[in-house]
Amino acid sequence: MPGDSDVVASVNFARDNDLVLSIRGGGHNVAGSAVNDGGLVINLSAMRGVHVDPVARTARVQGGATWADVDPETQLFGLAAPGGIISSTGVGGLSLQGGLGLLRRKFGYSVDNIISVDIVTADGQLRVANANENADLYWAVRGAGSNFGVVTSIEFQLHPVGSTLAKATTIYALEDGDEVARGWRDFMAAAPDEVSSQLLFWGIPAIDAFPAELHGKPVIIPTALYSGDPGEGERILQPLRSLAMPIADLSGTLSYVASQTEFDDLFPKGWLYYWKSLYLAGMEDDAISALIEYGWNRPTPMSLIALWHLEGGAASRVDAGATAFGRRDHPYLLSFDTTWTDPADTERSIAWTRDAWSNAQQYGSGGLYLNFAGFGEEKEALVRAGYGSNYERLSHLKAKYDPDNLFRMNNNIKPATGE
Repeated sequence: MPGDSDVVASVNFARDNDLVLSIRGGGHNVAGSAVNDGGLVINLSAMRGVHVDPVARTARVQGGATWADVDPETQLFGLAAPGGIISSTGVGGLSLQGGLGLLRRKFGYSVDNIISVDIVTADGQLRVANANENADLYWAVRGAGSNFGVVTSIEFQLHPVGSTLAKATTIYALEDGDEVARGWRDFMAAAPDEVSSQLLFWGIPAIDAFPAELHGKPVIIPTALYSGDPGEGERILQPLRSLAMPIADLSGTLSYVASQTEFDDLFPKGWLYYWKSLYLAGMEDDAISALIEYGWNRPTPMSLIALWHLEGGAASRVDAGATAFGRRDHPYLLSFDTTWTDPADTERSIAWTRDAWSNAQQYGSGGLYLNFAGFGEEKEALVRAGYGSNYERLSHLKAKYDPDNLFRMNNNIKPATGE
């Protein structure tokens, strides 16, 4: 069984032999930076242990774990750590650069719930970083972790989350997109913290759950989870189920673990992905019209356009400088989750996404979510946009902990030169 000592040895070997070094955690990220040709890959996927302390309401999670490893363990005690929305997502990769999930408005992002990390830095030292020990490194890893070392374990704060929750997932024809999008926008403007929601522009999946004649039909789907009493949640979420005439309504109550796995089959390993994002300044009528147009013109039937509601709630109440993650004042995140299966569609799918992303900048508020950054091809400009005013501080801490930029297979922060 691999452990921290193996990670230390690997970091030392890569540094001493001037090798390109990549870190692979849960293996979910679509950018491909977890591997490299001709260098060394530290693969944490065998380090997947999860230990829950139900009294302290904490969980210690190893660096190779996925949320499928974590959620069943925490739910044994009626607890949860805010995670992603697909259970195969790696805990470390998601959490160290943000972590938007179904509990974000009630309990914050994943990064907001990190109490402590064990991290092997570029000098081969295993360090603990928390509010009392290596506090500057603790600040940096909560938003830029992969730039500062190999995080071998994370301690999370857990929260009470019932075993049964209410969720609204109602499928409407995209022909009703304007009415549905406006209704969703107005509903979320007054929604309590317990409601975390997305608006999805998609096509009906080609699965047996839907009639064959509907497969690929462009649709708009408001989906929301209520993290509280399920009866109260069903009542509060009801308006999302009657914004227009539904094609199908998948709403109801389900377990938290089930809610975390609903999208798993729609993003399988082996498909091809290219995801880019930007924060939106608002959702005015012209932005709604543009989103609907993107929905009609998606490059493949399985490509998804997701609008994440971020305004209000626990994550928005964290000061922008409290963690490296950065700005918290964006009301929405727009994500182009372009997906295809035929390699012949690669060039066209990537080009469409880049064009749509570029065009959508007119509705943006500056910045992007670095977990959805395409291939990071904009390099330093993209990273500066992602971290905003925190970038300079991160650059100086990078010079302290990784002056030779050993950890550069990521959305890379360059070490400050002191000039």
